[in-house]
Amino acid sequence: MQRILSTQLPTHVGTTVRIAGWIHRRRLLKSVAFLIVRDATGTAQVVVTDPAARAAVEASTEETVVEVVGTVTANPAAPAGVELTDPAVRLLGPPAVPPGFDLFRPTLTASLPTQLDHAPVALRHPRRSAALRVSAAAVAGFRAALDARGFVEVHTPKIVGSSTESGANVFALDYFGRPAYLAQSPQFYKQLLVGVLERVYEVGPVFRAEPHDTARHLAQYTSLDAELGFVTDHRDVMAVLRDTLAGLLDTVADRAGPALALLDVSVPEVPAEIPAVHFTEALTIAGAPADEPDLAPAHERALGEWARSEHGSDFLFVTGYPMAKRPFYTHPDPARPGYSNGFDLLFRGVELVTGGQRLHQHADYLAALAARGEPVEPYADYVAAFRHGMPPHGGFAIGLERLVARLVGAANVREVTAFPRDLHRLTP
Repeated sequence: MQRILSTQLPTHVGTTVRIAGWIHRRRLLKSVAFLIVRDATGTAQVVVTDPAARAAVEASTEETVVEVVGTVTANPAAPAGVELTDPAVRLLGPPAVPPGFDLFRPTLTASLPTQLDHAPVALRHPRRSAALRVSAAAVAGFRAALDARGFVEVHTPKIVGSSTESGANVFALDYFGRPAYLAQSPQFYKQLLVGVLERVYEVGPVFRAEPHDTARHLAQYTSLDAELGFVTDHRDVMAVLRDTLAGLLDTVADRAGPALALLDVSVPEVPAEIPAVHFTEALTIAGAPADEPDLAPAHERALGEWARSEHGSDFLFVTGYPMAKRPFYTHPDPARPGYSNGFDLLFRGVELVTGGQRLHQHADYLAALAARGEPVEPYADYVAAFRHGMPPHGGFAIGLERLVARLVGAANVREVTAFPRDLHRLTP
């Protein structure tokens, strides 16, 4: 008899089926026992009256893996309106050691550090696993949106010989007796591959050894990167980003509907044209000093509130960040060289995406590095490629965990990350 999943039970009323999963909860009453079995798609209620089956239930514990063969019976009070009756219950392993917190409660009462310490079990909670399903749907949507626009998925090295973002902290390692680093982004490689494929994207880990200890920073996170050639300026990149986000969120709504419903969240609408403000205007809106070199989290929150009240948008572009706060490969604004053709996209008051137009001429790279007092040697292979003809290009990077956290309303990115790595955590 082929196993079916809990969500398939309503289509099998009156038939005998086999389900399998984890004991989510047991309710042992005097004349009947109720067994809630959890699988990848949800839960099923099993009504146990036979003494032999009841003995098996009583001998088990929550999280024990079981198989149940029974008759699907309609019951409006049961999950999805059906339950299994006249069951035969078989343990597929020894009784499990119960976790230190109840997974059957609507929300986990354990503190976040406790959940992270016991992640292999805590992630089984339906709300925690639902966030992972949203994350998976977001990645699928990102890929689908860019595939439809002629982008090619690429895979670039995560061990590199020099830091990608000049000045940022890196994780150093010994590479057969030579110094090497974990890649901070695929930035250099995706630019170089524009010279090969014109439009590329990558989904992969990036590593930042910045000693942040906040609710939105991780030492390793998943970056959704894209780069495209033959742009006029950063506005072409922003248009592609807008369409990518819209497609991504459509896929999340389509593929992760039950997870979104469980988390009681809805997918926001991406405006046909996302509102945009220049960095100088953003400072005024946020009430920041005119000489502020960057946006602080409080400024981003104020801008998010402004975008919602003035434009009804959860999204806001901030363009023209000062060149001093952007990497050396950023293209300056020809009309205002102190400002960049770069942008951030804020989502509900938090920076979600960084992007912009890049330099594409060899001489400009040499000048940009010299202006910052940076030697060319660490970037020699990268910079040399621009001698061989590169089109005007640009791109962006989306932080997956931050996107999902904002989407589902999580207060901390660790709540939507399976096994986070941060300033303090290297296990499990």
